[in-house]
Amino acid sequence: MSESSFTLLRDIGSLLLENGEEVRFSIDAYRGYRYVSVRRYIQTDSFAGATRDGITLTPEIVQVLAPLVAALPDDPTQIKDGTLGKFAKRPGICVVASVDTFRGRRGIDLRQWEKDTLRTKKGIWIPLEKIKEIKSLFSATKDALNEAPPELDEF
Repeated sequence: MSESSFTLLRDIGSLLLENGEEVRFSIDAYRGYRYVSVRRYIQTDSFAGATRDGITLTPEIVQVLAPLVAALPDDPTQIKDGTLGKFAKRPGICVVASVDTFRGRRGIDLRQWEKDTLRTKKGIWIPLEKIKEIKSLFSATKDALNEAPPELDEF
């Protein structure tokens, strides 16, 4: 395995959106560490593949975030806007999970922040009307992380 590339360990599933878009959840390895990737993919006549829209989460973040997402009501109209949680990713970097409105639509925003005050472009916004599927994907990801990981040396 090249030290500078991600290796797919497990494809968890995807959330189908409009216009040939989908959000894929997967467990990947990078430099010997496991990460959860939540990334938007598109398929058009001229391009098919991953976009820049996405984020990697540590297994520890997912273990804490998944129950918070599971506790949200199944009815999107009953979910209040606000921060679900702030999670340390590495020194100087954290991930903030929140429910907010973007371009007139409500969704869950998973965004990387620098030094707790600088919102970055790294992240993904997932439409809230897909809350049942979002809950299912986070639950499946958490369950997969609880299974014994493959030996990363094999990759």
